[in-house]
Amino acid sequence: MRIAVLNKDRCKPDKCSPFGEKPCIKYCPKVRTGEKTIELSPEGKNVIITESLCTGCGICIIKCPFNAINIVNLPDPLKNQMTYRYGPDQFSLFRMAIPKKGKVLGLIGQNGIGKSTMLNILSGELRMNLGRFEDEVPNDDFIINYFKGSELQQYFKELFTKKSKIVHKPQNITLIPKHVSGKVFNLLKKNDVNDRLDTIVKQLNLNEILDRSVSVLSGGELQRVAIAAAYLKDADVYLIDEPSSYLDVSERINMAKLIRTLTDNDKTVVVVEHDLAILDYLSDYISLLYGIPGAYGIISHPQGVRVGINIYLNGYIKDENVRIRNEPIRFHERPPIDSSFDSGAIILSYEDLEKTLGDFHLTVDGSEIHAGEIIGILGANGIGKTTFIDLIANKIKSNTENAESKKLKVSIKPQYIKMIESKLVSEIINQIRLAPYLSQSYKKRLINALKLEEIKERRFSELSGGELQRVAIANCLSTEADIYLLDEPSAFLDVEMRLQVAQLLRKSIEELKKSAFVVEHDIITQDFIADSILVFEGTPGLEGKAFAPLNLRDGFNLFLKLMGITFRRDELTKRPRINKTGSTKDAYQKRINEYYYIPK
Repeated sequence: MRIAVLNKDRCKPDKCSPFGEKPCIKYCPKVRTGEKTIELSPEGKNVIITESLCTGCGICIIKCPFNAINIVNLPDPLKNQMTYRYGPDQFSLFRMAIPKKGKVLGLIGQNGIGKSTMLNILSGELRMNLGRFEDEVPNDDFIINYFKGSELQQYFKELFTKKSKIVHKPQNITLIPKHVSGKVFNLLKKNDVNDRLDTIVKQLNLNEILDRSVSVLSGGELQRVAIAAAYLKDADVYLIDEPSSYLDVSERINMAKLIRTLTDNDKTVVVVEHDLAILDYLSDYISLLYGIPGAYGIISHPQGVRVGINIYLNGYIKDENVRIRNEPIRFHERPPIDSSFDSGAIILSYEDLEKTLGDFHLTVDGSEIHAGEIIGILGANGIGKTTFIDLIANKIKSNTENAESKKLKVSIKPQYIKMIESKLVSEIINQIRLAPYLSQSYKKRLINALKLEEIKERRFSELSGGELQRVAIANCLSTEADIYLLDEPSAFLDVEMRLQVAQLLRKSIEELKKSAFVVEHDIITQDFIADSILVFEGTPGLEGKAFAPLNLRDGFNLFLKLMGITFRRDELTKRPRINKTGSTKDAYQKRINEYYYIPK
C-alpha cells in the first residue's frame, strides 16, 4: 500500500521555481510519459498527487525545495484498516484505540501522529470516513458494523444514538479565556451536576482562585480549572488531552489520583500524556501511536502499561514486527559522578538573595555556578522559581545588591512565549546561520534537533504549542549569553522531543562553556538535563526558599521528600516509576530516605 502526503502549509508553487516549472512535476518519470501523476491544483495554491499513478520513486521528495511531499509504502494489511483521512493526499490514521468502561486508556506517541485526531473522532467532533470522501462517506450503520465484534461497535452505537455523554478536555488550555469568561467559581458551579464542587476544590487546591476571573489565570491554574470543569460534568466518557502541562509534580499526582477515581463509577477514560511517570501512574492499559508525523499514524494493539511503555522506549513492537526507533531510550539507574564543575571557571557567584513582591517573600541561599553546568530547578508552582530567574537575569532587583549579576549576558526562554506573530520561522533559522559566535556544527545541531526546517515557511501565529516551544528554545540557545534560563522547555513537547531537547541542552551548554538554569516539572526529563538540582520549598503565593544547588541524588531526594513521593526503577529499562502512596516500596524507600535513586 502506498500513500502520498502533501503538506499544504509548506507547498509554495509560486516560490519553488523562478521559471514557473514545478520541480516535483518536471522531474516525475510518470509525468514525462504523459500521466497526470502530479499536477497543479485549479487554484494554483498547491499540487495534487494521484496515489494510484505514483510508482514511489521518491524523486519528487528530493526535488521539492520545501520538504512538502512524503511518499510512504505501508504493509498491505493496513489498506483495509484506514479509519480517517483528511483528504486524498493528506494525513491518514490507521486503526482505532479501544476504550473500555471502568478503565483508563493511555495514549503515547509523537506530536502530529494522530492522537488528537483520534480523540476528536471518539468525541464525535470529527466524523470517521474510513479514507472515503464526498459521496462515499460511510453512514452511522456502516461504521457500527465495521467494528462488529469489538468494544468499538457498542462505543460508536452509543455515540451516534447520543446515549453516551462525552466530555473532552482539550490540549491547548491557553485558548480557554477566549471562549469562557467570568469568575472561576461560577464556571465550576455551572458544571457541578452531582454537588462535588467542594471536594474537587480541595483536591486540586482551587480555593485561592475561586473569586478570580478566568482571563487572569496562569497556565497551571487554567489547567486545574479545565480538569475540574471536565470532572464535575456527569458524563459516560472522559477524553483528556495532555492534563499535566503547566502543573508541578505535586499537582500532577493530585490530578492523576482524581482522574483515576472516575473508573470507580465505571466511566470510560482516555488520556493523552507525555510525562511517562504520570502516564504510567494513570493508565490501566495503553496504545502506542507510531508512523511519520504529519503523514500517517498507526495505533498499536492494546498493551499492558509497564510492557507498553517499555516497548515504546525500546522502539520495537514485537507482536507487529515493527521498529519505531533506531536506538532505545536509556536511563541511568544511579546518578552520574562528575565533580569537574568544582574546578571549572565560575560563571556566576551570588550571595544570599531576598525579594518581596506584594505578599510574597523569597529568600535564596548564595552559591556559585560553573562553566558547562546545568542547574535543574524543582519546586511547586507559585513558590518563586520564575522570580528567582528574574533576579538572576537582573529583570528585578534583590533587596540585597548583587553587582556581579549585572555584568552577565542572559538569554531567557520564558514560561509563556510571546513572539512577533507575523514573523517567519525562516527568520530564526537565518539568525542562527549568521551568528558569528556559533560554530557550524552547533548551528546545524540546533536546527536539525529542533526540526526547524520542517516549519520554516510558517509564521509564528500558525504554529502549534509544541512548534512554538521549539522555536523559542532555538532562539534562546542561539543568543550569545553567559547564562541561559529556560522556564518549562518541555511544555507541549512529546516524549521524543523532550528527550531530544534534553540532549541538545546538555551538548549546547557543554560546547558553549556557559551555564544554564532549567525549570522543569517532568522529573524524567529533568533527570536527563540536570547536573545539579536547586530545590524550592515554602507556601505558594506567600513564601519561598531556594536552597543552594545540590548533587542529583541529594537534590531529588530533598525535593521528593518535600512532595511525599517516591520513585522506583523499572527492572528492564531502569526508567523511574511513581510508587503508589502507602505501598510496600513507598514505605521502604521513605524509611531508608531514598526517594529516587535506590541503592543496590
